[in-house]
Amino acid sequence: MACSHLTDLTAVQLPELPAVCEECVQMDGVWVHLRTCQTCGVTLCCDSSPNQHATKHFHKTQHPVVASAEPHERWLWCYVDEEMARY
Repeated sequence: MACSHLTDLTAVQLPELPAVCEECVQMDGVWVHLRTCQTCGVTLCCDSSPNQHATKHFHKTQHPVVASAEPHERWLWCYVDEEMARY
């Protein structure tokens, strides 16, 4: 059974295109993959990226769920419960 952070979502927020890591752009950084916060809609880089901005955003804000912002990927991740769900 999925955690309540995942099951309580009524719609998935996707990034505006072209999708970029907003923090990396500001610091002239690079990213590997992107994630979109399902609380505030910011798109940031994943843990495979040098700066791991999405996880840093979770630790700063406690916004629990991100969605993959990669084309053709349809999954959510809850940082709090460490659970994944497909949509």
